[in-house]
Amino acid sequence: MNYKETLNNLQVGKTILYPTDTVWGLGCDATNEEAVKKIYQLKNREESKSLIILVDSIEMLQNHVGNIPEKALEILKESKKPTTIIYNNPKGLAPNTIASDNTIAIRIPHDEFCIQLIKEFGKPIVSTSANVSGESTPKSFSEISEAILKNVDYVVNLHQEKVAEKSSTILKIEGDDVIVIRE
Repeated sequence: MNYKETLNNLQVGKTILYPTDTVWGLGCDATNEEAVKKIYQLKNREESKSLIILVDSIEMLQNHVGNIPEKALEILKESKKPTTIIYNNPKGLAPNTIASDNTIAIRIPHDEFCIQLIKEFGKPIVSTSANVSGESTPKSFSEISEAILKNVDYVVNLHQEKVAEKSSTILKIEGDDVIVIRE
């Protein structure tokens, strides 16, 4: 599979529309504040709402989260479905990816394309649903609005026939408690 064009776009701060292990996502370099701004503009969303970040491994996760709770590591090892976990005190990410309470939502995708792309890029990427804020999340490429398709910098030509049933589960860990934010 040729990642070259997608990588080129990420490296120069452009936005991408790409298939993930859940729904189609809008993405960019999660360490580039200007690129992240473009994602908020595409979605017509306030920057105060944080974004989900994808990393390729627990090692990359450790580079961006000061302290990974033991419970989170257990969940990551056991989870069979896409699971996003909210972590405290993120580091090395664009400030506009981080929520006002200094947390970040991060997922290690179960998708070969995403894992390989992040690995080759060498940095985390943003993954937010490919819809304008307030509109429903598209379950397939054909449901993505014209506004998104027209304004994103690059569309990955892959899995455009795939239909995703749902977004990832989002969990927050506080001490020994696991709080389900989104099922």
